[in-house]
Amino acid sequence: MFPYMFHPADLLMIPAMIIALWAQLRVKSAYAKYASIRTQAGVTGAQVAHQIMLQANVAGVAIEPIAGQMTDHYDPKAKVLRLSEGVYGGDSIAALGIAAHEVGHAIQDANSYAPMRLRHLMYPISSIGSTLALPLVFIGLIFNSSFSGWLVSLGIWLFTAAVAFTLVTLPVEFNASNRAVKALEAGNYMSREELAGVRKVLGAAAMTYVAAAATALLQLLRLLMIARSRD
Repeated sequence: MFPYMFHPADLLMIPAMIIALWAQLRVKSAYAKYASIRTQAGVTGAQVAHQIMLQANVAGVAIEPIAGQMTDHYDPKAKVLRLSEGVYGGDSIAALGIAAHEVGHAIQDANSYAPMRLRHLMYPISSIGSTLALPLVFIGLIFNSSFSGWLVSLGIWLFTAAVAFTLVTLPVEFNASNRAVKALEAGNYMSREELAGVRKVLGAAAMTYVAAAATALLQLLRLLMIARSRD
């Protein structure tokens, strides 16, 4: 058995960290660039979000500003679209793209989009898995008994659920971005050049979810390799 403090499988975390860092730098760079370019239409993210929801016949969803940068999200339980202050009142290419993307989630919810519903169902167990899996695995590795082996197995199964959640998230995010671009184009809110900027911003944001899924898979592989060497 390899020492608990280090295992060759730990080296898998190096590419995981590189992927995650690359994705974060890419999205920050794209956002910084296109948040500084105002659209010709001059409408704000909140206004575009409201209009797109009207066109999609999505009712009962409030639009609220929220503090911070890149804190935008759709809350399906409260039926609230929360846009960061720079997106809510901003008229930049990034602001309109992000607002439209979050509306895409509201439309998914209204249309009972299957991957989104599945993600909601998976969230409770995946949340538990992401919180408890690693502690269970490492506690199990410390103690050499049949019970500790059970802890390791439980931890790996819980983490597998968390990994599955990151994979199911991918089609949800890509679909929301596709809906956003189509809605902005159909509503003539942006020029062709501005839409190209939106695609770059949303594409960079999507890569953060791809990176999260890749990192989770590498972590799962690491845990499996460590558990196998223990046996």
